[in-house]
Amino acid sequence: MARIEANCSQCGGVEFEDGFIEDNGQGSQGHARWISGPLQRGPFGGAFRFGAPRWIVDAIRCTHCNHLELYADDRS
Repeated sequence: MARIEANCSQCGGVEFEDGFIEDNGQGSQGHARWISGPLQRGPFGGAFRFGAPRWIVDAIRCTHCNHLELYADDRS
């Protein structure tokens, strides 16, 4: 994960711990992804995402107030 230079949007803190949001659902790759565009449901109720750009979701945690900041960092 590329180091993100930021201030916490809640408390203004500047020290963060790197991390990620885990996805351990059936067929997952172990990390969450952000998908561009509005949510569209497929015929069985799941998200229809064929051909949509996908980005890995990275997270940083403010070490002062524990607020999480999420970033779509690398395209998956």
